[in-house]
Amino acid sequence: MAGERTLASLSSYRKRYKKADRRGRSKLLDEFFEMTGYHRKYAIALLGRPVDEVAPESARRRRGASYGPGVSRALEHIWERAGYPWSARLKAMLPQWLPWARRHLRGLTPDVEQALLKISPRQMDRLLANKKRRNKKRLYGHTKPGKLLKSQIPIRTDHWDVTCPGYLEIDLVVHCGPSASGEFICSFNLTDICTGWTETRAILGKGETGVVTALEEVRLELPFDLVAIDSDNGSEFINRHLTRWCEKHKIAFTRSRPYKKNDNAHIEQKNWTHVRRIFGWDRYDTPEQCAMMNALYRNELYRMQNFFQPCVKLVEKTRVGSKVRRRYDKARTPLDRLVAFHGKNPIPLRVQRLLVVRENLDPFALSSRIDTGLERLTRTTRQRDLKYAHELVS
Repeated sequence: MAGERTLASLSSYRKRYKKADRRGRSKLLDEFFEMTGYHRKYAIALLGRPVDEVAPESARRRRGASYGPGVSRALEHIWERAGYPWSARLKAMLPQWLPWARRHLRGLTPDVEQALLKISPRQMDRLLANKKRRNKKRLYGHTKPGKLLKSQIPIRTDHWDVTCPGYLEIDLVVHCGPSASGEFICSFNLTDICTGWTETRAILGKGETGVVTALEEVRLELPFDLVAIDSDNGSEFINRHLTRWCEKHKIAFTRSRPYKKNDNAHIEQKNWTHVRRIFGWDRYDTPEQCAMMNALYRNELYRMQNFFQPCVKLVEKTRVGSKVRRRYDKARTPLDRLVAFHGKNPIPLRVQRLLVVRENLDPFALSSRIDTGLERLTRTTRQRDLKYAHELVS
């Protein structure tokens, strides 16, 4: 009844409020508060609006939920198994994942599948908001700059504006834990600017020989020719060994400006999504752990990240006042970008083989194998820490 009386008399209260002096408004607010129970500040804002404005209570009610709990559960499961991609990438990967989801999800009816394909990225963010808050975690990395041969390796001051694959940014992610002393494993990470294709290898230590050996292995495995590489100023890259290797294979070698991380923005982003988010910040320092990490990098992670994980590319960046507006292209997997690059031309045999592999690969089973491999690696870390603690006590 109080709500109905408020709706009926709100217009008259506003008229009286506008005409009253300060003392009269105070009395009017007391009367309005007694009738409605509104907070005094809210009552002031409400009565200060135009006389004919529609009251909040009479506004149209919000639409109810468009997607049921079955859609939310299926979306959460796919999101988790896919490695928590953001909504635009999750939207792009659903058509590839849904055919396999029928084998792994109970209650995945045709209606739920249609709803999943129809749902927008923004609505995905709403449905996954609570899960994201619980899983939120942020980690940081560091690298050590070097000085050797800097004068002989040119600095790349502009961003590569390339339209063909083969131009790679490279970096090293350390797995030293809380201490950088001794020898530890590093993840040698490479990403292609055009397609987003990413390769990673684990090497023990930061020696130049290990970096060049891993780079040669990746060069032979890439589904396209390696044309140029760009690195930061770390001593693991700025050395004669890598310089001679690039000259031998006629590969252009450039470096970024010191302390300008945005010069290597592509690989810095991959360092997080493809390495640090997966392996965390623990210390890995044994040949056994290096072999286990490489088994994942060469097989399951390689296929998951390049076959089933869509990525977006920045198309345009414009400044509007103090804000920067960015426009991205449609999310596509690195393999799909590689196929699109060839267009109407015959697709190379090595790319055709990758398409056949993806067609017969279950991404849910692939995700489970990744989890199993990570659990084995974590178990070795726990065993090492327990052994070290036992030695300290003894």
